[in-house]
Amino acid sequence: MSLATTHCRAALGIEAPLVTVETHLANGLPCFSIVGLPEKAVQEARDRVRSALVNSGFEFPARRITVNLAPADIPKQGARFDLAIAAGILIASGQVPGERLRDTELIGELTLGGQVRPLGGVLPTAMACKRDGHSLLLPPDNCEEASLVGDLQLLPVEHLLTLAAHLSGQTPLQSFAPSASAEPDPPNHPDLAEVRGQQHAKRALEIAACGRHNLLMQGPPGTGKSMLAARLPGILPPLSEEEALTTAAIRSIAGLQADSRNWRRRPFRTPHHTSSGVALVGGSSTPRPGEISLAHNGVLFLDELPEFDHRVLEVLREPMETGHIVISRAARSAQFPANFQLVAAMNPCKCGYAGDEKKACAQCSPEVAARYQARISGPLRDRIDIQIEVPAIKTHELLSDAGNAETSAQVRERVARAWQRQIDRQGCSNAQLANGSLEQHARLNASNRELLANAIERLGLSARAYHRILRVARSIADLQDSRDIEQPHLGEAIGYRRLDRG
Repeated sequence: MSLATTHCRAALGIEAPLVTVETHLANGLPCFSIVGLPEKAVQEARDRVRSALVNSGFEFPARRITVNLAPADIPKQGARFDLAIAAGILIASGQVPGERLRDTELIGELTLGGQVRPLGGVLPTAMACKRDGHSLLLPPDNCEEASLVGDLQLLPVEHLLTLAAHLSGQTPLQSFAPSASAEPDPPNHPDLAEVRGQQHAKRALEIAACGRHNLLMQGPPGTGKSMLAARLPGILPPLSEEEALTTAAIRSIAGLQADSRNWRRRPFRTPHHTSSGVALVGGSSTPRPGEISLAHNGVLFLDELPEFDHRVLEVLREPMETGHIVISRAARSAQFPANFQLVAAMNPCKCGYAGDEKKACAQCSPEVAARYQARISGPLRDRIDIQIEVPAIKTHELLSDAGNAETSAQVRERVARAWQRQIDRQGCSNAQLANGSLEQHARLNASNRELLANAIERLGLSARAYHRILRVARSIADLQDSRDIEQPHLGEAIGYRRLDRG
């Protein structure tokens, strides 16, 4: 048999399209060519596969070898095709049978000695294999990550000799079975009860968690803004299995191997204010996910918001609306999910004490403070649903007993009930509620319409801010288990826009 077919997967953003590896041996001068839009690392597979076969004791055919990676219009990158190419050569040259590879895909990099090395980005491949009903033959070190996809047969292979023994039927590979110790750990987030005082900020944090609303906290240094942000994941509802797999897949293709013990936790990303736009949204010559995608289904916390470069912050505007980011390059483009919840913190001025009752701001005039706050553009502020001031904590609150403070578990229980109401009613969180559905699920009576109209005129709010106020009011009503939005709900939602500039 001079023609063999094996199957592998390419990496295209979060997707893993099927690649058919066709290997043909023909008469003529010996040569080894790989076609089908291979990049440099794929072309170098010729030398890795040749050495791996020879050093494993197999015969490398002295014939004209052509390997076609189909479809040819999808770029192929990395060393993930090594194992499939080597298996194709062994089958085409008649050294091993290929019947056992029916409905089985192969992925793995080969060393020159024939060992199979682990890869990054295996989880999207495993998810695609399960969707197509295939088994997956892969490096042993990748099995734990791939096992996050349930009901998928994983066949770990350590060496080309192990693969040959499996294909010949001498020593069939045993399916990987996750150990009992790989069960997910219970969440271990910092507790909200550790934050003294700041009841208004805690209330805003609970509403933000309820509807997955963006939140901006402004106040002097040391008032607990970062502490509050760090406790938001602890009061959010747990991830569904589908959400957790998508989030873990993004980590996988970013080179951060998914942890089987913590993969069900919502991500909490805290990039430094010196981060570039590429670090935040993703990029490079080969499109890779950035911080906003790594925060998918979780929280993106930007501390010292005005210290970020203006152009870096502006790239957030589109993904905050669409929930995804498209990274385009000359050779390809890739789309990554970016449905993150933005939480930001900032000081009111450069020194941080403008308007503080305890410590006067000695170096920032009102004009200087206004210029500092103007580093956050109006369009970006417009996309932040809840904007609150976090004042300096009172001394008696700081020294008070925290025994009566609500814990994260208590708040999380209320948030989970309100979250479930949203899912039962509209199938998504309130922050994701489309404008066309607001009239149905966030209907206002005549008096509330008049109240909102007056607030829009007084604060100079945009149409986007109008819709976001309705979404926040709907979340407040859900926390109160109210079918309709009442005037107190709407009034509180309007109050969370008081930092808007008219």
